[in-house]
Amino acid sequence: MTKIRVLPNPEICPEGAEFEADPGETIIAAALRNDIPIEHACEMSCACTTCHVILREGFDSLEAAEEKEEDLLDKAWGLEPTSRLSCQAKVADTELVIEIPKYTINLEKERH
Repeated sequence: MTKIRVLPNPEICPEGAEFEADPGETIIAAALRNDIPIEHACEMSCACTTCHVILREGFDSLEAAEEKEEDLLDKAWGLEPTSRLSCQAKVADTELVIEIPKYTINLEKERH
Protein backbone atom coordinates (compact mmCIF):
# COMPACT_ATOMS: atom_id res chain seq x y z
CA MET A 1 0.00 0.00 0.00
CA THR A 2 1.14 3.51 -0.82
CA LYS A 3 0.38 6.51 1.37
CA ILE A 4 -1.32 9.53 -0.19
CA ARG A 5 -1.55 12.80 1.69
CA VAL A 6 -4.05 15.42 0.53
CA LEU A 7 -3.23 19.01 1.46
CA PRO A 8 -6.08 21.06 2.94
CA ASN A 9 -8.61 22.45 0.46
CA PRO A 10 -11.29 24.75 1.92
CA GLU A 11 -14.14 23.21 -0.09
CA ILE A 12 -13.24 19.56 -0.58
CA CYS A 13 -11.03 18.58 2.33
CA PRO A 14 -10.65 21.45 4.84
CA GLU A 15 -8.34 19.60 7.21
CA GLY A 16 -6.45 17.59 4.62
CA ALA A 17 -6.37 13.80 4.70
CA GLU A 18 -4.14 10.75 4.57
CA PHE A 19 -5.04 7.36 3.17
CA GLU A 20 -3.51 4.38 1.42
CA ALA A 21 -3.84 3.23 -2.16
CA ASP A 22 -2.95 0.05 -3.98
CA PRO A 23 -0.14 0.34 -6.53
CA GLY A 24 -1.79 0.63 -9.96
CA GLU A 25 -4.91 2.30 -8.55
CA THR A 26 -5.68 5.78 -9.86
CA ILE A 27 -5.39 8.70 -7.48
CA ILE A 28 -9.07 9.57 -7.91
CA ALA A 29 -10.27 6.01 -7.25
CA ALA A 30 -8.33 5.94 -3.99
CA ALA A 31 -9.54 9.43 -3.04
CA LEU A 32 -13.20 8.66 -3.73
CA ARG A 33 -12.93 5.38 -1.80
CA ASN A 34 -11.70 7.47 1.15
CA ASP A 35 -14.51 10.04 0.94
CA ILE A 36 -12.45 12.78 -0.74
CA PRO A 37 -14.98 14.09 -3.30
CA ILE A 38 -12.75 15.09 -6.21
CA GLU A 39 -14.98 16.25 -9.06
CA HIS A 40 -14.99 14.02 -12.14
CA ALA A 41 -17.48 15.35 -14.68
CA CYS A 42 -16.49 12.88 -17.41
CA GLU A 43 -16.82 9.87 -15.10
CA MET A 44 -13.04 9.34 -15.16
CA SER A 45 -12.77 8.83 -18.92
CA CYS A 46 -10.02 11.42 -19.58
CA ALA A 47 -12.40 13.83 -21.30
CA CYS A 48 -12.31 16.87 -18.96
CA THR A 49 -10.06 18.56 -16.40
CA THR A 50 -12.24 18.53 -13.29
CA CYS A 51 -10.07 15.92 -11.53
CA HIS A 52 -6.88 17.95 -11.99
CA VAL A 53 -4.48 17.67 -9.05
CA ILE A 54 -0.99 19.01 -8.39
CA LEU A 55 1.61 16.57 -7.09
CA ARG A 56 3.69 18.31 -4.42
CA GLU A 57 5.69 15.13 -3.75
CA GLY A 58 6.10 11.90 -5.69
CA PHE A 59 5.46 13.24 -9.20
CA ASP A 60 8.46 11.43 -10.68
CA SER A 61 7.20 8.07 -9.40
CA LEU A 62 4.18 8.20 -11.73
CA GLU A 63 4.21 6.89 -15.27
CA ALA A 64 4.42 9.68 -17.85
CA ALA A 65 1.14 11.23 -18.97
CA GLU A 66 -0.16 10.19 -22.36
CA GLU A 67 -0.71 12.79 -25.08
CA LYS A 68 -4.49 12.98 -24.54
CA GLU A 69 -3.99 13.80 -20.86
CA GLU A 70 -1.32 16.39 -21.70
CA ASP A 71 -3.68 18.06 -24.20
CA LEU A 72 -6.46 18.27 -21.61
CA LEU A 73 -4.12 19.54 -18.90
CA ASP A 74 -3.35 22.53 -21.13
CA LYS A 75 -6.95 23.63 -20.44
CA ALA A 76 -6.82 23.12 -16.67
CA TRP A 77 -7.04 26.05 -14.27
CA GLY A 78 -3.83 26.61 -12.30
CA LEU A 79 -1.69 24.26 -14.37
CA GLU A 80 1.75 23.55 -12.90
CA PRO A 81 4.66 21.38 -14.11
CA THR A 82 3.59 18.65 -11.68
CA SER A 83 -0.12 18.70 -12.62
CA ARG A 84 -1.92 15.47 -13.51
CA LEU A 85 -5.47 14.30 -14.09
CA SER A 86 -6.17 12.12 -11.09
CA CYS A 87 -8.25 9.74 -13.23
CA GLN A 88 -5.14 8.91 -15.27
CA ALA A 89 -2.34 9.03 -12.69
CA LYS A 90 -1.76 5.58 -11.24
CA VAL A 91 -0.14 5.20 -7.85
CA ALA A 92 3.25 3.46 -7.75
CA ASP A 93 5.08 2.60 -4.53
CA THR A 94 6.22 6.10 -3.58
CA GLU A 95 4.30 8.28 -1.13
CA LEU A 96 2.36 11.08 -2.81
CA VAL A 97 1.39 14.52 -1.57
CA ILE A 98 -1.36 16.09 -3.65
CA GLU A 99 -3.01 19.46 -3.77
CA ILE A 100 -6.52 19.80 -5.13
CA PRO A 101 -6.71 23.18 -6.87
CA LYS A 102 -9.08 25.75 -5.45
CA TYR A 103 -10.92 26.03 -8.76
CA THR A 104 -11.67 23.72 -11.64
CA ILE A 105 -13.03 24.26 -15.13
CA ASN A 106 -15.99 22.08 -16.00
CA LEU A 107 -16.14 22.61 -19.76
CA GLU A 108 -19.54 20.95 -20.09
CA LYS A 109 -21.27 22.60 -17.14
CA GLU A 110 -19.81 26.04 -17.84
CA ARG A 111 -20.41 25.80 -21.61
CA HIS A 112 -16.83 26.53 -22.68
